[in-house]
Amino acid sequence: MLKLNNLDKLHKSKKRIGRGGDLGGTSSRGHKGQKARSGHNKMEAYFEGGQMSITRRLPKRGFYNSFKKDVRTINLRDLEVKFESGEVVNLESLRNKNLVKGRTNFLVKILGLGTLSKQLEVQANFFSKSAAAAIEKAGGKAQVIKE
Repeated sequence: MLKLNNLDKLHKSKKRIGRGGDLGGTSSRGHKGQKARSGHNKMEAYFEGGQMSITRRLPKRGFYNSFKKDVRTINLRDLEVKFESGEVVNLESLRNKNLVKGRTNFLVKILGLGTLSKQLEVQANFFSKSAAAAIEKAGGKAQVIKE
């Protein structure tokens, strides 16, 4: 018969840690120490128990220049081998010919190593003096494009 004094409980009572029962007073937490205290699970993974952390023990070396610009260099000898006379040399064509790689923003500088005998229209961010002179001498154009 259904009575108020013999109804089944709707939820189990939460186990109270360290208050008697089979596990004893420490309730499987061992004796004393930081991990026996409440809130011990909030320790960070890099916490070293109060000793000087490794990031403070190791010396600082070098620095990172946040204003540095990524400049890729290409020599005239590479343009001589990869391009035909009359072609336009720009960032897209350099990527297509695998002379520059990477998706990030970078600048291109043409250097004067090697010889150039083809008429090329070269568009780059920077030119060395010898490279610009060699391109003009071969009948091409050296155009500086802005960053």
